[in-house]
Amino acid sequence: MIKNLICDYNSSLLEAMNSINKNAMGVCFAVDKFNSLKGVITDGDIRRALLNDIGLDEKIKNILSKEFSYGVIDENYDSLISKISHKINIIPLVDSDFKVVDFFEYKQNTHFPVAVPNLNGNELKYLTDAFLSTWVSSSGKYIDKFESEFSSYSDCNYGVTVSNGTVALHLAMVALGIGEGDEVIIPGLTFAATINTVLHARATPVIVDVEELSWCIDPKEIEKAITPQTKAIIPVHIYGQPCDMDAILKIAKKYNLRVIEDCAEAHGALYKGKKVGSFGDIGCFSFYGNKVITTGEGGMCTTNNSKLDSKMRVLRDHGMSKTKRYWHDVVGYNYRMTNLQAAIGLAQLERIGGIHENRRIYEDNYKEALNRKIFTFQSDLKNRGRITWLVSVLIDEKIDKEEYLKKLKEVGIDARPFFYPLSDMDIYKSYCKCETLITHKLSKLGINLPTYESLKSVKDIRNILMSMST
Repeated sequence: MIKNLICDYNSSLLEAMNSINKNAMGVCFAVDKFNSLKGVITDGDIRRALLNDIGLDEKIKNILSKEFSYGVIDENYDSLISKISHKINIIPLVDSDFKVVDFFEYKQNTHFPVAVPNLNGNELKYLTDAFLSTWVSSSGKYIDKFESEFSSYSDCNYGVTVSNGTVALHLAMVALGIGEGDEVIIPGLTFAATINTVLHARATPVIVDVEELSWCIDPKEIEKAITPQTKAIIPVHIYGQPCDMDAILKIAKKYNLRVIEDCAEAHGALYKGKKVGSFGDIGCFSFYGNKVITTGEGGMCTTNNSKLDSKMRVLRDHGMSKTKRYWHDVVGYNYRMTNLQAAIGLAQLERIGGIHENRRIYEDNYKEALNRKIFTFQSDLKNRGRITWLVSVLIDEKIDKEEYLKKLKEVGIDARPFFYPLSDMDIYKSYCKCETLITHKLSKLGINLPTYESLKSVKDIRNILMSMST
C-alpha cells in the first residue's frame, strides 16, 4: 500500500496526478532515489499550481513546500494525531535515515452530533416491563415511581410528570394563576419555550439582561423591570449554571412575586448545596432527547407545596376531579406523561451521577486541548454547583463564529450556536424595554460542543478543534 503513495520528486506534476488518482487518497509522498522523504504533495497543491499557470510538465520538486508534516516510525498515537490538520489526514512515517517506510492515516468518525442519549442501563428492561404490563398510557407504576424518585433527587416533596418541558412551564403558570394583565420577567438569553409559555398563559413577558459571568438572569435587572403588573420571575439555569437564587428570592419576597425555575438544562445543579427546582414555587424540567436524562419527550414540575401539587395534577389531566370521574371543575389540559416514557426516565435517573461525571471529564478534556486564549469556558462560581449539560464556550471575538461553525460541520462536528437574543426576533422584540448588551455579547460569541455520555472519540474531536484553533 505504501508504494502507491510514493512518487519521485524529480517526476512531473502529471505523474504525481496519476499516482494520486491511483491511490485515491489525495496525497503523494515525494522521495529521492534513496527513498528519502523530500516533501508531501496533495491534489490541492497541483490544482493551485495549474491555476498559477504552472504546466503539468513541471517537476514536483519545484513546487514542494519546505514545511510539511511527517512522523517517525513507532511514534505514539497522540503525537502523530497532533500533526494532522483538518485539510490533510495522511502523513508519511520515516525511519532513522529519513526513508519513508509507512504512513499514518487519521480516520475520523463521519459525524459527531452535539448530543446523543445513552440508553445502556435498565431502559430496555423497564420499558419492556411497562409494555408487557399493558399500562402504556398515562397510568402505571413507573409514573408514580419516577415522580417520587426524581422529586426526591431534586430536594422536593412532590413531582408531577408531564408530556414535555414546555408544557411544564405553562402548567406552572396556570397553577399559579398567572394570566392576562400579568407580567413575567424572563432573561434575554434562553430558549424560546420560556417566552412562548408566558404568551400561552396570555401574560406579558418582560425581557431583561443576564450576568456576564454566570450567563443567567441578572437580579439587578429584574428589580429594575418590576411594575405593579409584575406577577412572576422565571430564572433560567442556563446551560447547567444555577442562577443567583438568594438574590432572586429576596426580590420575590420584597415584591410578593412568584418564582418558576426553568431547569430544562440543569438536572442536579446545585445552589449552596441544594438542587435547582427546589427554591421557587415550582421547578420545571425537560427530558427531551438532548437533555442530561431523557424520556424521549417529557418533563416534570417539582414543588414543595402540596396545594400546587394537587392543582397541577388536576390541570394536567383535563381538569378532571380526582374524586368524581369524568367530572370537570376547571378547564384543564392533556399534559400527561406515559408509563412507557416514565420507565425510560427511571432507568436514566439511576445513572445520573455517572452521566454528570462523564460529561465533566469531557469538558476537562476540551479545556486541556483548546487554546484558552481563543476559547473561554463557562465559569464555575462560588456557591453554584454547575453541571455540564453541553460544553459551552465563548470564542474570541476576532473569529467569525458562523464561518467557524461551518468549518466544524465540514469535518463532522455538529456544534451549535448559543440561543439568539429574544429581543432580536420580531415576534418578541416589543417585550424588551431595556438594553441587553451582555445577552447580545454572549449570543454572538457562544457555541456548544458535542457532549454526551457515550462519546468515545473525544480525542478525535479535541484534535480537530486544536488543529483549527492554532
